[in-house]
Amino acid sequence: MAARRWMWIAWPAFLAAGVLEIIVFALVDPHDLHWLGRALDWSAMAVYTASFFAFWVVAMAGSALTLLLATPETVSGRPGD
Repeated sequence: MAARRWMWIAWPAFLAAGVLEIIVFALVDPHDLHWLGRALDWSAMAVYTASFFAFWVVAMAGSALTLLLATPETVSGRPGD
């Protein structure tokens, strides 16, 4: 059951991260990015990879929170309550 819950979290987050990646980098050139006032001197592929994993982590947090809030037995200890 734990593996199924992880997939409930990871798979929608993976899809959301892919969509966010497409939207963000359709509008932003990775070579124009700056970090702490300096130009980010990473390759475009490194920027795409790092941003995809950052989007995935944020989306996983949202999915995990949704699963936590949608599971009533985690709060009361009684199923269906």
